[in-house]
Amino acid sequence: MSIQLTTPTDRESAISLARSKGEPNWLVELRGEAAELAGTLPWPKPEKMRIERWNLTAVGQYEAPVKVESISELPAIAGELIAEGTENLVVQRNSGVIWSGLSADLAAKGVIFTDLETACREHGELVQQYLFQAVKKDEDKLTALHAALWNGGIFLYVPKNVDVEVPLQAVLFNDNQEATFAPHILIVAESNSRVTYVDTVVTDKSAITAGFTHPSIVEVFVKGGAQVSFGTIHALGETGADLSVRRAVVENDGRIEWIIGDLNDGNTMSETKSVLNGQGSTSDTKVISVGQKSQNMSLTTAAQHFGKNSDSNMVTRAVMKDSASAIINGVTKIEHGATKANGVQAEKVLMLSPKARGDANPILLIDEDDVTAGHAASVGQVNPEQVYYLMARGITKQDAERLIIYGFLAPVVSEIPVEAVREQLQRLLERKLQG
Repeated sequence: MSIQLTTPTDRESAISLARSKGEPNWLVELRGEAAELAGTLPWPKPEKMRIERWNLTAVGQYEAPVKVESISELPAIAGELIAEGTENLVVQRNSGVIWSGLSADLAAKGVIFTDLETACREHGELVQQYLFQAVKKDEDKLTALHAALWNGGIFLYVPKNVDVEVPLQAVLFNDNQEATFAPHILIVAESNSRVTYVDTVVTDKSAITAGFTHPSIVEVFVKGGAQVSFGTIHALGETGADLSVRRAVVENDGRIEWIIGDLNDGNTMSETKSVLNGQGSTSDTKVISVGQKSQNMSLTTAAQHFGKNSDSNMVTRAVMKDSASAIINGVTKIEHGATKANGVQAEKVLMLSPKARGDANPILLIDEDDVTAGHAASVGQVNPEQVYYLMARGITKQDAERLIIYGFLAPVVSEIPVEAVREQLQRLLERKLQG
């Protein structure tokens, strides 16, 4: 089945597609409303980056997924990313999920880990409470467009007091440039639960040669005393525009950990934000990125403090090659009443070419007196003294520079909790750094 949206903002087409997929009435109505909104709202305006110049509406058409019977039948691009022996896995190919598995032990504990489309049908009342609540559909044209056409996606629900000891993994990939590829990820961790989720979002570069748009939204709800670790690597092709918005809402004594590798070859807008509503809530965000050729990248991390004694830490490290351009924003906002809050951020850019551009913009917005906050930002080239030191010990200049770069990125790479994903990140870094 293939249904083309007449335009990305067409209400009738969005509703027709939703009904053809058997979606519940509440979701059909949501999609129709979002499609109308997308026709009236402006695109987001990240700092110093005019994304409206990018190809933002190449969303393609819906392609009905063809499920596989076993993991061994998955395409190689997905198979090489899967942790050996995993039972807890969701795989999306283009417009839909083709594999979903959850261990009997976790299912017996009430854990739900499936594609979001299935969850909307089978767990509608639960999903409806949270879908588009952290990221509203009417924030801008991107969120409205995504709400109208998202497909596949992930739904992860962890009941109260359940500790998921093994990471849950998803692989999301596109190998058809005419297919809509717009996953929505929704995670709900109830009180005093604990879970680690890791995904990889990739393009089969041999199959994708035309322009495409990847609108993606992540919503994470961390209830009191819960802990969520969210790791993601994006490695989409040179012809694509990756527009990813991630947001977590954290309650009393909850904790969110973000580990993000933005390693796309094309234009990238990435926004990751933690809303610390609860007293004692915490957020730790680590982001790495490598830009090459003529890439344009807008990378924003943010923490908004409402809760007393809330704590946020943000680290972004980027390596820029050739004539790539990156605007890196760190935003710490401490609201009135968030006494004893603490917000720390650091943005560092390593330049490998005189034509590359990297702007680091730390921003502190403080509306409360009794708080602590700090920031650090640096943009520079590889330190020649470090290169000389390594060369004096028999290491070539090229290898010395590579070691320094890996050391620069290591604080994030080492945090990836799934070995197969960590190894893939290393391979992607090596490829991008060598060109």
